[in-house]
Amino acid sequence: MNQSPYQDFLERKAQLGSASGFKPLWIPDFLFDFQKYLVEWSILKGRNAVFADCGLGKTPMQLVWADNVVRHTNKPVLILTPLAVSAQTLQESEKFFIEARRSSDGKFSAGAKTIVTNYERLHHFDWQDFSGCVCDESSILKSFDGVRRKEITEFMRKLPYRLLCTATAAPNDYIELGTSSEALGELGHMDMLTRFFKNEQGNAIKTKVYRQGNRDFAKLAENAKWRFKGHAEIPFWRWVCSWARAVRRPSDLGFADDAFVLPPLIETQHQVDAQTTAPGYLFSMPAVGLHEQREERRRTIRERCEKVASLVSDTGEPALIWCHLNVEADLLEKIIPHAQQVSGCDSDESKEEKFLAFANGDLRVLVTKPKIGAWGLNFQHCAHTVSFPSHSFEQYYQGVRRCWRFGQKRTVRSDIVTTEGEKSVLENLQKKSKAADAMFSNLVEEMNRALRIDRGVEYPKDTEVPSWL
Repeated sequence: MNQSPYQDFLERKAQLGSASGFKPLWIPDFLFDFQKYLVEWSILKGRNAVFADCGLGKTPMQLVWADNVVRHTNKPVLILTPLAVSAQTLQESEKFFIEARRSSDGKFSAGAKTIVTNYERLHHFDWQDFSGCVCDESSILKSFDGVRRKEITEFMRKLPYRLLCTATAAPNDYIELGTSSEALGELGHMDMLTRFFKNEQGNAIKTKVYRQGNRDFAKLAENAKWRFKGHAEIPFWRWVCSWARAVRRPSDLGFADDAFVLPPLIETQHQVDAQTTAPGYLFSMPAVGLHEQREERRRTIRERCEKVASLVSDTGEPALIWCHLNVEADLLEKIIPHAQQVSGCDSDESKEEKFLAFANGDLRVLVTKPKIGAWGLNFQHCAHTVSFPSHSFEQYYQGVRRCWRFGQKRTVRSDIVTTEGEKSVLENLQKKSKAADAMFSNLVEEMNRALRIDRGVEYPKDTEVPSWL
């Protein structure tokens, strides 16, 4: 039955994404049932995001999606990955016999199907050469500066087929969801904020100034504290689920978790006593504010690094160490036997070489920063991570999940080395952990509601057909 013009109007105002894809041409048997569902839905959708937790097989899903787009359009698909993840993507393509080639300069042979490159190399490529694009670990987009993020978004927006893949989105990071939406051709991130959220300064004024091109005010708008409008929380999650699917485990989609059970994770906090106190204090006090926390961190570098060394030096097992300061990384590399660091000063080739050496077991202890290596890499051979706390729950989560992921067979140890002054940092991480669980639960709940509607299986009451019919 045809809808009335008013019903069409309401659906357009709902801002729910529409399908712009095609029927799948090839769904291989090596995919698990839940992976087949996600790939089929993504192909039919055409432009969408998959928020699948670490180890759920995003790489083979991306490769199958890309191969379907190539078969449908007879044009290549570009897969963008974080540094060193390109090599792992190519290994997966060989494993599953899906043709993929790597290019770092924008050049590739005629007839090539799937091209893999790093985000940093995108400026070498012409969007007109491709029919689709995959952003692997797409949550990394917000870590780039505005110019790089705009370059990626503009490249994707010109292509008919787009796929974003990442693990759990950052808790309460609605800017990230807005960036993903914008890249997919849905609402822009500021349009999303002003539609579903409000802030202390007032939406209308901020939006007006933002659109007039005031960059300082635009930055202020992004950093403002946003909260849901009174009526908007459920419509917001419904809107997100119109273009995204969220999966922590296969059972979130109604499938069995048989092969996807995580081993235990043991998190241990190690509080180090500082040898010196802050100026004007007789004993250590919890740091108040970012300035004091940074001072505490710099004043206790030696003590914290020596504690890390004691945790990993004599084990003989692989260890992954996350730090935040260059002086921390330099000292850890010096005092821990057989340790190497991946720093921002290394070339891309050197970074990738060290990451792959650690992944292959040729390097026992790897020291790096979350912003360099916390996304996309698979270190399942390692079952021990050590980190210094920060206010970024996503960095901590991603750092631990390099090792604690589906496919890991051993119990994973996560040691957090901190000081008395950083208690508030740990408390903030715990709050964000709860917020992340709540956000993902909302995504899964609204997604399942949408699935029940789509599949037409929600019939709470038996219906009798009247005899006169």
